[in-house]
Amino acid sequence: MPVSTIPADRGAPQALCFPVHTIAGLAGTSFKHQHLPSILLDRQGGFFEVHAENYMGLGGPPHAALSRIREDYPVSLHGVCMSIGGPQPLDKDHLGRFASLVERYEPALVSEHLAWSTHSTTYYNDLLPLPYTEATLQRVAEHIDEVQEAIRRPLLLENPSTYLLFKESTMSETTFIRELVKRTGCGLLLDVNNVFVSATNHAFSALEYLSDYPLEHVGEIHLAGHAEQRDDEGDRLLIDSHDGPVSHAVWKLFEIVIGRRGPIPTLVEWDSAIPDWPVLKAEAMAAQVILDRHAVALPREKMHARA
Repeated sequence: MPVSTIPADRGAPQALCFPVHTIAGLAGTSFKHQHLPSILLDRQGGFFEVHAENYMGLGGPPHAALSRIREDYPVSLHGVCMSIGGPQPLDKDHLGRFASLVERYEPALVSEHLAWSTHSTTYYNDLLPLPYTEATLQRVAEHIDEVQEAIRRPLLLENPSTYLLFKESTMSETTFIRELVKRTGCGLLLDVNNVFVSATNHAFSALEYLSDYPLEHVGEIHLAGHAEQRDDEGDRLLIDSHDGPVSHAVWKLFEIVIGRRGPIPTLVEWDSAIPDWPVLKAEAMAAQVILDRHAVALPREKMHARA
């Protein structure tokens, strides 16, 4: 993880309202309210991630459920609508609500997307890609700085899934992301499914992408299912749909990443066609098995290296 540029005396909360739960080496799932009764009965461990925009009201059932979860589990707060990659200034009201959630729930991890989703006063449901140019880099870095100032801690930035490339781009996505880390001190959320989706859609090697990705700055990993279609020319087209189990290919990439980097908090996303809790829990347990296997393997490798 990078060293934060946020002064230490501004990063500490005034007073903790929830217990401190460690998130290191854990697998978790996205939190869906219909699963709450099963989760409370299960007491299965792990962590939960929530979309910040679902909790930007001040009270009601959403906050009652999130407070209950936060009492017993570490929580990752994931923003969807900040439009950090957009050309216009960040929405100050939205940023203020986001920062208030960070202060209220003291999440273990806070993240947003390398994408844009607004134009003028219109908000889109999609996370749209951006050209990788020096001008874009400067603007996105300024937006990340603004967010980190507001939340008083480093932000994890998620790599996008993309369906088109900009001819204006002058650098690769991995170079762009590495430079953002260098300029802002932010961390990274590596979405392995997004890497596989983009690599398939643009016919590049996911392994080469990961070899060039700054894994040393990754603070969280996302896994998810994707849908497969055909484009107008009949070529394979993957959609980051979050509506099914993690694919075999994504599990293989995940194991390679964990083998190189060691256990990292890993979240299984499943946001539509949501299954019963045991199905989603099983996906998280599959991730936990891989994390645990490499948690054991890495110390052995270090001992052999010293011998």
